[in-house]
Amino acid sequence: MSDDFNMSMRKFLKQVGVTSQQAIEEAMRTAGDTAGQTYEAKVVLSIDGLDLEHVVTGHITGRSDEAG
Repeated sequence: MSDDFNMSMRKFLKQVGVTSQQAIEEAMRTAGDTAGQTYEAKVVLSIDGLDLEHVVTGHITGRSDEAG
């Protein structure tokens, strides 16, 4: 694969990771004390023009406000 491809893919994946973490953290802050709770998470990646739909599922464990 080309260097341009690798760089654009890495840049996109970094943006996905950073912005997703920020969104999750904000949702946890808004929810308040989520300690002891587990949330099912799902990410769906699709690319227009390609026959791609990739689904990643997992769990995120909440935390108390004090863990901040």
